Amino acid sequence: LPGQCNYSAAKGGLIAATKALAQEIGRKNVTVNAVAPGFVKTDMVEGLDEAELKKTIPMNRFGEPEEVASLVGFLASKEAGYITGECISINGGLYS
Repeated sequence: LPGQCNYSAAKGGLIAATKALAQEIGRKNVTVNAVAPGFVKTDMVEGLDEAELKKTIPMNRFGEPEEVASLVGFLASKEAGYITGECISINGGLYS
């Protein structure tokens, strides 16, 4: 896919900023986390070859928006109050 260099640089910056901000404001009992979704059924993946891409994903499917929303909801909950500075991938096992 084209545009991976600028995407990778931006993603790296967000991960670093997440960790730095978590350290900076943790003493105020505020958590900071990032969510890194893989291919999710949204307008952003329309026009891509879904059948071919699914072959590269260990779970052999695209994620659902509700799955990402559930993760974000959990991270915003009291139960996740000790999780901070993390970048959590939700990608069906696709890491390359």
